[in-house]
Amino acid sequence: MGKLGLLAILFCLTACSTLEKARDRYFSGGKREFHVSKLWARQTLEEDNLKFRKINRFQPLAYKNLLIQGNAIDGLVAFDRDSGRLVWRKTIPLGVESSGTLINDRLFVGGNDGQYYSLDADDGTVVWTFPIRIEALSQPLLDNGVLYFLTGNNSLYAIDASTGKQLWQYSRQDTTQLTVRGGSRPVLKNGTLFVGFSDGAFVAVLASNGAIKWEKQLSKNKKFRDIDSDPVIDGDFIYIGGFDDQTYALRTATGDIVWSAKAGVYGQILMNGDHLYVASTDSKVHKLKKDSGDTVWTYSLKEGVASLGGFLPGILVLGGSSDHLYFVDVQSGRLINKYTPGRGIFSSPLVDEKRGQVAFISGEGNLYLMSAQWSLQKHVHYLR
Repeated sequence: MGKLGLLAILFCLTACSTLEKARDRYFSGGKREFHVSKLWARQTLEEDNLKFRKINRFQPLAYKNLLIQGNAIDGLVAFDRDSGRLVWRKTIPLGVESSGTLINDRLFVGGNDGQYYSLDADDGTVVWTFPIRIEALSQPLLDNGVLYFLTGNNSLYAIDASTGKQLWQYSRQDTTQLTVRGGSRPVLKNGTLFVGFSDGAFVAVLASNGAIKWEKQLSKNKKFRDIDSDPVIDGDFIYIGGFDDQTYALRTATGDIVWSAKAGVYGQILMNGDHLYVASTDSKVHKLKKDSGDTVWTYSLKEGVASLGGFLPGILVLGGSSDHLYFVDVQSGRLINKYTPGRGIFSSPLVDEKRGQVAFISGEGNLYLMSAQWSLQKHVHYLR
């Protein structure tokens, strides 16, 4: 290449760089903002609830282009995600309080009518039912064709997911007269199930037959001993919390306590990188170091308890039982934004990071779909 060609290229690069710097000067003042807006909201009840208020705990489920939602009054509904149009409704007497789980086109959920259901997720038709004769208050676990779930009377069931046939049952007796309404979702590792009970015990049982591998009496609180949070497994450790008591790190092999932190847990524990996020029963949310349980920051709600949902880029999403949908900065614990649906949020919000959307059911039984995304605002200055 000749000298003239090199000079032309250098001139172009210099000119382009100058133009980019000029553009940056005139498009100055860029500021990143987190925007929250309602896409749609729909009543999930077939008729208005004019009786006493019940707690809606069912976390929305995304299936194909549907959002499936249960309420604690009259059952299940499915809405088209784009339009909010009602696609199907399944009436279940006394409603559905615990969250469900999906595999392929099957939805599994326990009703407050004493029945466990397998439903076709496309149209809500019943595939089979299994009598549990009490409420199901925890989300089920489905693994390798077997459904595991805990009922309100401290019974852990293993059910064949295709037929609804019982494989085994493990039960515990709780002599306390006062327990918290809720239940722990089982988790599974290397053929062992881990689940908490209302008597304060955390138990490891063999998934093949329900035989006890080990058990640990964690909560000894005189008032509420319930271990209702959903366990989280990471390598050789499992994290679990007791209501009104503490958060624990245990060894999965033995149940030995590695550390404990003074934070009684409501709902699920979230793990992100080297940290745990815990909603405590004293209206706080804690970010804890996973290896030690030390507190990084604490965010306080004015009242009520928080239900942790998930993460958007740099944001922890949670619902407040008495007020708002909260968006909290994961690094600082600072409130970024909030949205008030009315009567609070008891269920864990469903967070879709890919779409930048959050879905949740309010205390009034309304299903909301929200847009929650970062955007870059730029102020343009023109030359005069």
